[in-house]
Amino acid sequence: MSLVLEYIIPFLVILTILVFVHELGHFLVARWNGVRVEVFSVGFGPELFGYTDSRGTRWKFSAIPLGGYVKMFGDAGAASTPDGRLREMAPEERAQAFHCKRLGQRAAIVAAGPAANFLFAIVLLAIMFMAVGRPFTPPEVGAVLGESAAAEAGLRPGDRFVALNGRTVERFEDIQRIVQLNPGVEMQAVIDRDGEQITLTIVPHRHELTDRFGNVQTIGRIGISRSGVEAVKLGPIEAAAAAIEQTWITCGMILEVVGQMIGGSRPTDELGGIVRIAHISGEVSQVGVVAIVNFMVMLSINLGLINLFPIPMLDGGHLLFYGIEAVRGKPLGERAQEYGFRIGFALVIALMLFATWNDLVHFRVVDFVKQIVS
Repeated sequence: MSLVLEYIIPFLVILTILVFVHELGHFLVARWNGVRVEVFSVGFGPELFGYTDSRGTRWKFSAIPLGGYVKMFGDAGAASTPDGRLREMAPEERAQAFHCKRLGQRAAIVAAGPAANFLFAIVLLAIMFMAVGRPFTPPEVGAVLGESAAAEAGLRPGDRFVALNGRTVERFEDIQRIVQLNPGVEMQAVIDRDGEQITLTIVPHRHELTDRFGNVQTIGRIGISRSGVEAVKLGPIEAAAAAIEQTWITCGMILEVVGQMIGGSRPTDELGGIVRIAHISGEVSQVGVVAIVNFMVMLSINLGLINLFPIPMLDGGHLLFYGIEAVRGKPLGERAQEYGFRIGFALVIALMLFATWNDLVHFRVVDFVKQIVS
């Protein structure tokens, strides 16, 4: 019962909200473009409960709460593959069918899901920046640890970062973000020292960090502390601009980490799945509202980005097909699309299994099973 209350329920609540937001993006833009929506489902599999609205859309919660879908008129199923009966439809039916809409309309409907996740993250961040404040620290060195990368590079207390690794630095958080993503990488730092700009070479030391949720990551550290920190409350316009900027930065960080994993410079065991997300959901729910909101922001951005990957079965895969259609002047053949979706489905399942295996190793379930067997 404790496991259910502390971990499973917070996980399901957070995931349900993010899935609802994602699918609502598809739903609203589909309706705006005159597409009839037959099903709006949170979850997959058999229906648990739901209702049908005045326009004939079935809103429902389904038994497997690990995603959701919007089934539009003309779809053969939840994956939005074309129904074979499209050619036989009457003109008034084709006018309401998703696959009979113009290319731009279909692309907008598909892109609306990830866009809704990004917009949701921006709104949450903007509210936090107005209500709680945005953390701000000047990019000034407060102290330098002995035998650290900073000491080796010649950094001193009072030095102020201007740029690092070719990127402009405005806050201490910018330094942390760049350094953490580049363990062992030689970087050039432009420093303001007593009004004079100098350039130093810094190579962050590799450090294995175990966060409060038990996740182990390899990050870079240079061994400096900040000179001070404060939370600055922003007005609505400033908060919105800062939220957009933070969302953009987070997207870049995620893509950079993915690129490092693909390139082999970052271990893939950092990739977590459903088990780890459920564990973190339970942990943040016990910390407080701000922690929950921050986690939902990060998860919403991840969900939006992952769905834009050009893998059939995901929104990005549909957009890839539409891009090919725009170039060719006609859609890919049904067989090519069918094979594409099969390959995409296999890739998604393989990724889920790999991430779940990482979770089982991370939480020592594999070691536990080995001990029992041996």
